[in-house]
Amino acid sequence: MNIKYLWWKLRSLFILSAAGILLLFSPLNYAESIKIGVVNTEKILRESIPALNAQQRIDQEFIPRDVEIKEMAQQAKTLQEKLEKKSANLNETDRRELERELANLSRNYQRAQRQMREDLTVRQNEEYGAILELTDKAIHYIAEKENYDLILQLQDSVYRSQRIDITDQVIETLNTKKGKNSIQP
Repeated sequence: MNIKYLWWKLRSLFILSAAGILLLFSPLNYAESIKIGVVNTEKILRESIPALNAQQRIDQEFIPRDVEIKEMAQQAKTLQEKLEKKSANLNETDRRELERELANLSRNYQRAQRQMREDLTVRQNEEYGAILELTDKAIHYIAEKENYDLILQLQDSVYRSQRIDITDQVIETLNTKKGKNSIQP
C-alpha cells in the first residue's frame, strides 16, 4: 500500500474519532436532560381561584366607598344643573355661594376618588403579593415533583412552546385542595 493512502486513512479515522468524541460531549446531549418550564404570572393572577377570590374581597371592601363617591358625583351634577338653571334669577351672593359649594364638593370628590385609587392599589398589591407567594410555592412543588431544572416567570415573551408552558398546571395546583395542602408551609 501506498504511504499517502495510509496517511489519508489514518487522518480520516482521527477526524471521525474526534467528531464522535465532540458529539458525545456536546451540549446537545445535555440539553435533552435539562427540563425547563415557563409560567405566565399574569394569567395566574387573572384566572386562578385564589386571585378571583382576592378580587371579590377587594370589590366587596371598596363597594361602600364607590357608592359614596358616586353620590358625591351626583350631588355635584345636581348642583351644577341648579346653578345653570337659576343663575340668571339668583342675586350675586347666592350665586357665589352655590359656586363655592360646587367647588368644595368638586374638590372633595376628587380627593375621595384619588384616596380610593391609592387605597385600592395598596390593597391589590397586598392581595397579589400573597397570591404570588402561593404561586411561588406551587411552582416549587411542581418543580420538585416533576424534576424541573429551571422554571421561568415570563410576561412578555414573543413565543414559547406549549410544551414548556406550565401555567395551567400551576393554576390547577393553586385551585385544588390537594395542591393547597401540598404547597402550604
